[in-house]
Amino acid sequence: MHGKMADAVDYGMEMDYSGYEWFKDAPARAEPPPPPPASEPYVPLPGVIEQNEMFTFALKAAPNVLYARYKQYGQLGVLAWCSEFSEMIDSLKLLGFEGNMFVNTRGQALKTCEELLKLKLDIKMQIIVMYLSSQVARLRRFLDGDRVWDDYPEPNFPLEPRQYTS
Repeated sequence: MHGKMADAVDYGMEMDYSGYEWFKDAPARAEPPPPPPASEPYVPLPGVIEQNEMFTFALKAAPNVLYARYKQYGQLGVLAWCSEFSEMIDSLKLLGFEGNMFVNTRGQALKTCEELLKLKLDIKMQIIVMYLSSQVARLRRFLDGDRVWDDYPEPNFPLEPRQYTS
C-alpha cells in the first residue's frame, strides 16, 4: 500500500493566490550591535616592568642558587633556600593577584619549577624533599591550577621500622 495513510479533505476548488504579495511585510532584521570601541593598548607602568624583570632574573637563577646552597651547606642549605623560595612565591602571587604578572614571568616560573625538580640533590631527610616539593607544587597550583604534574621526587621512607635491641 502506497500513498497517504490518512484521509485528505478536498474542498474541490483551487485557491486563487494571484496578486498576493508574499513576504511584503517581513519583520525587520535586528542590526548587529556595534563593535565595542577600540580600547587603548595596555601599557604597564615602569615599576611593573622592572618588577617582572627582577622576578624573571631571580627565577632563572633559582636552580643555580639552590644547588650552590646544597653544595655549601648540604641538606640544611636546601631547607633554608626553601624558606626563601616560599617568600618569593608569596611575592609572585601578590604580583599575579594585582594583575601585573607578565606571560613571560609566568612561563619562567613554570620552567624554574621543572628545573628545580631535575636537580640531582642527594637529600636523605625526606621532610626536606617533601618541603621542596610542596613549595614547587604551591607555585604551580597558583600558575596553572588545572594541570597535573608527575615529576615530583618519590619519598623514600623506610618500609620496615628498625628493630632496636636493648
